[in-house]
Amino acid sequence: MTDEPDAPVTLRDGSALATRPIRPDDKAAIVSGFERMSPASRYRRFFAPLRELSEEDLRYLTEVDHTDHEALIGFDAATGEPVGVARYIRGAEPTEAEVAVTVVDDWHGRGVATALLERLVRRARQAGVTHFVALVLPDNNEAIEIFRHLAPDRAVERRSASGYVEFLIELPEVPGPGRLPRESFLARALSSAARAPLEVNPWRLLRERIRS
Repeated sequence: MTDEPDAPVTLRDGSALATRPIRPDDKAAIVSGFERMSPASRYRRFFAPLRELSEEDLRYLTEVDHTDHEALIGFDAATGEPVGVARYIRGAEPTEAEVAVTVVDDWHGRGVATALLERLVRRARQAGVTHFVALVLPDNNEAIEIFRHLAPDRAVERRSASGYVEFLIELPEVPGPGRLPRESFLARALSSAARAPLEVNPWRLLRERIRS
């Protein structure tokens, strides 16, 4: 797959987002984005009062093969500041991949996650991935109820071997540079996530998958 940047996309507030596949030299950008997250956001995302990312963490997050582990990074097109990352990690089943999205606090609610996911879905489809797996902690009742309510007939709920709740989400067909259908389950889940504390594939669980 190409590693060229996508054309900038205009978000709902008029700001422009530039996206491209992540590179090993993006470690400083990842640190910059992490430092712009509030302590509360870091705790929700990493499930620990994390103050910094280790060198090992940064290698896992930026040195990816772009096939089994893909990551796209988004920048403020006006300033070049990093604002979000979306990634998938393929599991033992080659058509399934776990998905995660992180957006810095001051860009929440602008549509960054949706824009990144639209592009991630296209690359996942090109790599032969047909379903994303959303892993949710069993005590995160709000996230679980959101998934159950949004698309009871489009997402398969199951339990992982470790006891976590998994939602198997079929990816929409996204031909060419088109956007995700507004009524797709993925688009609606993201829209709800912007208004609720929906933590999917928290870092401490995702890191276990990367390391394995």
